[in-house]
Amino acid sequence: MRLGYACMNTELKTVFRTLRVATAEIEGIEKIKELTLKNFQTTLDVIQWNLAHDIYFYRASSSIVPLSTHPINDWIWWEDPDVLAITKEIRSFVEKHAMRISVHPGQYTVINSPKPDVVRKSIEDLEYHDKLIQLLSGTDIILHTGGAYGDKDTAKQRFAEVYLQLSPSIRQRLRLENDDKTYTVRDVLAVHQLCGVPICFDIHHHNCNNDGEPVDFAEILKTWKGFGTPKVHISTGKEGFTDLRHHNLVSEIDFQELLLVLKGIDVDVMFEAKLKEQSVLPFVHQLINK
Repeated sequence: MRLGYACMNTELKTVFRTLRVATAEIEGIEKIKELTLKNFQTTLDVIQWNLAHDIYFYRASSSIVPLSTHPINDWIWWEDPDVLAITKEIRSFVEKHAMRISVHPGQYTVINSPKPDVVRKSIEDLEYHDKLIQLLSGTDIILHTGGAYGDKDTAKQRFAEVYLQLSPSIRQRLRLENDDKTYTVRDVLAVHQLCGVPICFDIHHHNCNNDGEPVDFAEILKTWKGFGTPKVHISTGKEGFTDLRHHNLVSEIDFQELLLVLKGIDVDVMFEAKLKEQSVLPFVHQLINK
């Protein structure tokens, strides 16, 4: 079981640099490249810190390449020799130490939208994340189903149809997560039946949004056949068990609940907490000393 966290490291005080379109118009692609290389170096710094602290799972920032899908950025960054040099170093480090790297596109990447332009932009964003994660030797692109748009069954079907049109590379890495408001575990399992997408189980989202349905992780496990070790998410509600907002840390009670649900199945666990690596370290120590 590998435990990890997302993007920022509070001890290193990491910053992933970006810039406004207006700045890019003035300073050009060279500025985008400068910040991109700094962001890749920050990523390397973080995973090196992680190794020193027995953390083998990490969600890379989606902001590594500024303005990644904006028309102003016509730089073929994934073929740039300087990018390839730093990402080769990251990839070698990740592979040497058997780390797991994931990414999680943002809330505007919605492939089940009824609006073709939104779907087109969403696919462009997935293509960016796919290029990025390949260079990092990553394995997972995590996505939510999207909106219900007044007809959840049709929206599920629309997700499945678009998913099946994605490139084989994206489909090999894309995982569908249950969310805290609209799509329950049962809903995403139904989408899996339509298109075969593996299911990333978020236990806090399930506690907040479950329609009274219990979860059988063995059923989720089956969706990962051919896709490696399952990935799950954990967080603790800020002010209560079903508070959608994330607490600074993950509670021991919530972690033990997850272990009960897993029933001994090996998974990798992404901690979604405001204090990032600080939320993970106590549980890493617990597993090491077990």
